[in-house]
Amino acid sequence: MADRSSPSLAKLFEETKFGRFTLSNRVKYGACCVSNFNTTDGFITPRELARTKVIAGTGCGMITNQGAYPDPLGEGKAYYSQIALYDDKFLPGFETIAGYIHDNGAVAIQQILHAGRYGGIDLGYCVQPSEVPQTLPHFRPPREMTKEQIRECIAQHAAAAKRAIKAGFDGVELTSFMGYLLANFLSSFTNQRTDEYGGSIENRARFMRELISETKEAIGDAQPLIVRLNGAELMDQWGGNSEDECFETIRIAATSGMDMLSVTVGWQEAPESSIGRDVEPGHWNRLARRAKEMLPGMPVAFGVRLPDPVMANACIENGDFDFWEVCRPLLADPELVHKAREERLNEAKVCVGSLNCLSRMFRDLPYSCTINPALGHEVEPEYHVTPAVVKKRVMVIGAGPAGMEAAIAARGRGHDVTIFEKSSAIGGALRSYAANDIAHPEDLAKIVSYYEVMADKLGIEVRLNTEPTPKMMRGMLHEFDAIVIATGSLVDLAALPITGGALVLDAFEVAAGRIKVDGSVAILGGGKVGLTLAEKLRSGGRDVTIIDAHRRLGFDVAPTWKWRHTSWIKELGIGTVTGVSIDEISTGRVQVTDGDGNKQVIEAGTIIAAMPIRPAQALFQETQWMIDELHGAGDALVVGDLTQAIHSGYRLGCRI
Repeated sequence: MADRSSPSLAKLFEETKFGRFTLSNRVKYGACCVSNFNTTDGFITPRELARTKVIAGTGCGMITNQGAYPDPLGEGKAYYSQIALYDDKFLPGFETIAGYIHDNGAVAIQQILHAGRYGGIDLGYCVQPSEVPQTLPHFRPPREMTKEQIRECIAQHAAAAKRAIKAGFDGVELTSFMGYLLANFLSSFTNQRTDEYGGSIENRARFMRELISETKEAIGDAQPLIVRLNGAELMDQWGGNSEDECFETIRIAATSGMDMLSVTVGWQEAPESSIGRDVEPGHWNRLARRAKEMLPGMPVAFGVRLPDPVMANACIENGDFDFWEVCRPLLADPELVHKAREERLNEAKVCVGSLNCLSRMFRDLPYSCTINPALGHEVEPEYHVTPAVVKKRVMVIGAGPAGMEAAIAARGRGHDVTIFEKSSAIGGALRSYAANDIAHPEDLAKIVSYYEVMADKLGIEVRLNTEPTPKMMRGMLHEFDAIVIATGSLVDLAALPITGGALVLDAFEVAAGRIKVDGSVAILGGGKVGLTLAEKLRSGGRDVTIIDAHRRLGFDVAPTWKWRHTSWIKELGIGTVTGVSIDEISTGRVQVTDGDGNKQVIEAGTIIAAMPIRPAQALFQETQWMIDELHGAGDALVVGDLTQAIHSGYRLGCRI
């Protein structure tokens, strides 16, 4: 990773020209993904306006509004609550958004998004160049577009683009990101036509050339047209375009009239990750560099798995691309650009690439962010840190994510906050999780660092190596008005059928590095804790077997990350025994029974329990009659994930 010691990022923040516009910096807010905050018939809601007002204030020189579908039938509509731009009746909302962006001195771009193969969500079918079956069952069966439908679709794009300019936007963006309609025409996987719109790459690009030409004619030469195109599809398994073919389509687009290229990576169906935490930051920079070398006179925007403004600044200095296109890092921390400009990056929350946003969006839920609990709730006062009416003295027990979020928000309201943490450092289970993560643990570690920095900056007292006991608390609770119990969760070893004094290790103790593991390993529990430990131990050379009652592992893992654990199990050669109940645990062996009554013995030198996991709630009973206000947050209430811990702690801190 690039250095995050908050240097001056002169290149990123230099004033620059783009067409007739002067941009205050080289940061382009990317359309990112659909929020699902709007009505099912395409109208923009107050919830969306509140979100976009925050986006408008992020400090980006150019801001792209999320994609609107352009057709009245909804064949281009990918998400139930996607915004529409096929009629003037939608313009008032767009006018408001364009106004927000201009009020903050940025150039306003409206994206037009026809989902093609992934569209038609209300119709039960989708349209694409050829009738290529879906590889993912939740998408709609495809219908091949006729030439007349192709021409009508292009005209609808142009009309929507013209409306965007009428609403006050300065330019328009067309997108092939994630395998939408434009990508469908360009790709040899989904375009198997034999007419002038299929066959050779020149013919497959005909739709794009006509789309660019008619859109430019509709909006006028003074208004820029940006096109998002794949530098890599990652669809080799399905016979998609090679990288060379992707770059040929980029060359064709450049000669067809686009004013800026935005380089993207991957389709929804791609069998490998493009933007998740398992991809090293900067991994795809080479694609932007290749595009810039091929088109030295074309402005190039890029930001795929590039969450760090320091790295972005270095890339721009090196001439790899011209504009840092960023979205998810600004969902995690809308103040990121301002903090970078002010050399306060140590105070920035970072996007950890958990893709909680996509997990929810793909299930037609309003998107949310693991790191930023206020995302999507900007319109609701109760999600804001506001001055408290009564100043209180708050005790927080536990310095994990839930406790730290509660402490930071409560301190932001003006309360005096003291944190008690039994270990020697801030971070709780997140610190241990980061230490065992085989993806990129620095992403998670930066959240812990953020908590340390903010505790110091805000004057939050942190008492480490201090585990409050009932006796100790009885002697000090007169000093406090409220307690937040954020003691996390624990492995309930007493609930396991352990016989003969067999030694069973606590997964949390192993993860924290307090217990050494020897020999072969059996891990009881295939949730996120067991999986993470298994992957780390196997990467270190241990033979590992996971035992779990569920037939599929990762029952508590986010949908957009579960596949990664599945692939790691295969890649690393981790043994799995699933769909079984544990009968007996004795020294060196675990006996299980499957659903058909068949018994099996798994032998291992070390047995680690990562289940059952329970909330650590003892202090609730002990302190109920000791304090005016008693609160709980995170796993101490209900065992969940990082998202739930951060969100529950923040919400609690906002209302104490």
